[in-house]
Amino acid sequence: MRNIEKPKAYLVAKSMLVNEGLNEYLKDIGNPDWEPDKAAADGENLIEAAGRMCYRSWQPYDPSKPEATNPNVGRVRKGNAGYIGNVLKSGHGSILEHVSMTFICRNVSRVFTHELVRHRAGMAYSQESLRYVRLDDLPVWIPDSARANPEAEKKFADVIDFLENAQKEMARIFNFDDLEDFTSKKMLTSMFRRLAPIGIGTTIVVTGNLRSWRHIIEMRTSVHAEEEIRIVCSQIAEICKKEYPHVFQDMSLNDTTGEWVFDHPKV
Repeated sequence: MRNIEKPKAYLVAKSMLVNEGLNEYLKDIGNPDWEPDKAAADGENLIEAAGRMCYRSWQPYDPSKPEATNPNVGRVRKGNAGYIGNVLKSGHGSILEHVSMTFICRNVSRVFTHELVRHRAGMAYSQESLRYVRLDDLPVWIPDSARANPEAEKKFADVIDFLENAQKEMARIFNFDDLEDFTSKKMLTSMFRRLAPIGIGTTIVVTGNLRSWRHIIEMRTSVHAEEEIRIVCSQIAEICKKEYPHVFQDMSLNDTTGEWVFDHPKV
């Protein structure tokens, strides 16, 4: 058994605004009196642009700019933070779906991944394949709830060691190290994984739009959520708050419970 550190989330990609394309579009509709907020993140300006396109609310109505303005709009809200704040308050969350964040979650168990992949809308996943990756050294993170009890921690480790030895014994039985045919290796590796614990450490790449991340953070940092997924989703919440402060302006940490809570959860 290889005792691994706590699971961790790494931000590896996020949406960016292509200013050249947006500027060309704005020019083609008549050069409305609007430009991206320099204080906002790229993705937050994209969200604002999507919203203003929906209502043709780039600026107050100007009859000389029929494609850029709306006769129903006499004044517009200035600034990205205020604009998105009003979107959150109104619950019109669909425009948050245009911006995504990609994380690599490392040292997570298949307990974690089985729960995470239940979130389907607005999400994409790529997970380490145990059909191809041979298990001869089981990486496992022992949860704090087990570490708090020495007897439980020992039993936990003993079971993992037993299952690790089972992997090695199966490899010996099938003379795995002498095999040259990859198809045979893949078939046996796939069979061996049935003897691996669900708590084995793995890695998953996950992409989600900001609307979906808001929902996942609310659900999976709850005091009722599983221990490991709370740890990872709390890390993701901190990163989301840092990267997109306007989109997550209504999200705050409850220092007592460790939950991340939203003023407007139904966005």
